[in-house]
Amino acid sequence: MKPDVEIYDTTLRDGSQGEGINFSVMDKLRIAEKLESFGVHYIEGGWPGSNPKDMEFFKQAARRRWRNAKIAAFSMTRRKGVAVEKDELMRQILEAETPVVTIVGKTWLLHVTEVLRARPDENLAMIADTIRFLKDHGKTVIYDAEHSFDGYKDEPEYALATWQAAEKAGAACVVLCDTNGGCLPSEIAAITKTAMGKLNCRVGIHTHNDCGVGVANAIAALEVGATHVQGTINGYGERTGNCSLTSVIPLVHFKMKRLGVPARSLPKLKELSEFVDEIANVRHDPRRPWVGQTAFAHKGGMHVHAIGRAARSYEHINPEAVGNFRRVLVSDMSGRTNILVKARELGFKLTPETPELKTITARIKELESQGYEYEAAEASLALLIRGILEHNPDLLFTVDAYHVSMRSHGRQSVCEATVKVRVGDKVSHTVAEGDGPVNALDGALRAALGRLFPQLRKVRLVDYKVRILDGVAGTAAKTRVLITSSDGRREWGTVGVDENIISASLRALVDSMEFALLRK
Repeated sequence: MKPDVEIYDTTLRDGSQGEGINFSVMDKLRIAEKLESFGVHYIEGGWPGSNPKDMEFFKQAARRRWRNAKIAAFSMTRRKGVAVEKDELMRQILEAETPVVTIVGKTWLLHVTEVLRARPDENLAMIADTIRFLKDHGKTVIYDAEHSFDGYKDEPEYALATWQAAEKAGAACVVLCDTNGGCLPSEIAAITKTAMGKLNCRVGIHTHNDCGVGVANAIAALEVGATHVQGTINGYGERTGNCSLTSVIPLVHFKMKRLGVPARSLPKLKELSEFVDEIANVRHDPRRPWVGQTAFAHKGGMHVHAIGRAARSYEHINPEAVGNFRRVLVSDMSGRTNILVKARELGFKLTPETPELKTITARIKELESQGYEYEAAEASLALLIRGILEHNPDLLFTVDAYHVSMRSHGRQSVCEATVKVRVGDKVSHTVAEGDGPVNALDGALRAALGRLFPQLRKVRLVDYKVRILDGVAGTAAKTRVLITSSDGRREWGTVGVDENIISASLRALVDSMEFALLRK
């Protein structure tokens, strides 16, 4: 079906200009394939000629069949004083062999006279010549009008003249760009509406997030009639980033009730967001709207009680609609409802009448006041609940003693840990070396238990975080250690708190091993 709103992704070009973002050719191809299967209409691959990597991407992309999306190459208008057919930029853009070409040109008279050092009429000719040339070579041309809004506010008649020159030359879409990201939604809406009244071609919007309203500005333009929106997955981009398509796409579908990407793609939105983060080697932002881990997380007791009866009372949409899920957090702010819901999530059969529920709630609040935190340590929480429900069952193992030391070999230092573990009537005494005290302790504990519990050989520590809880106490402050472990199929978090960082680490490690053995 023909979309009401065209989704144009520029993650591979504009997004890659963000600090810390660097894609290889294979990275770009993988992301492009993911975007295409998701249903994005245009995928901008880069700027031919700007670097060898982008040219290689276009060569590879030209050999592939793109069923849904159209690959676009990005460039600028012909240079001042150079005939369009002799401009090296035009040769490079044609060599990319893309069906769509996006050309950026100047709207702001300030840029024309002070940056390009060109006459206003020459800039109009540069826009028209470039678009006409590419149209004559069979390309669909999208015109990105740089600094549209700043230019219009300074010289409205000239800004309009540049957009009309692009349309007259054959641009399929004139995209208004808030290049500096400094406009308010009201300004975007008013100027876009004016453009809509002066142009007969499709009008698009391209916003940046410098003021934190990149998505709001894009929606403002769509609300007054724009039908093409540009952005990046997760909002990657220059400075503070571009308009985030992971917000725009669901807003178009669920809030504006317009057809953008296919409806069947929406439940894959969170997966797409995390995939691009993984390829970019960027830690996923848990507070990202719609797709973040905490987007549908509930902590306050009143909130949890309400969603238990009517989820939409505190959720603007069903989390599964965008591939996300509801999470109930447990803390010292929690009421019994939080504990009840969370325990059920973890697999415990609790009801409001369960006599141990009051004890569990009180114990969690007590431990939270001591510095424990269970939001990222659900395995430790599960063990705590199990211990109270089963009235302190015998542990599968206990650590009777441990010792950690450091010794030197010339200029190198080696940490060594000794652990004495009891399993029933059997005692295992092991020693291990490591890169640091926690690594050595982990190795010794694993060696001691691995003989009796072979399944623990698959368990690996994948993340380790330390938080000082009371800075004013100096070196006597309590330390909270959060550990994430994995067996190759799933991950779980555990927590330990103590004035001694090694003891806190050991508590988290013990919980990790215990949970791995009691995963049912």
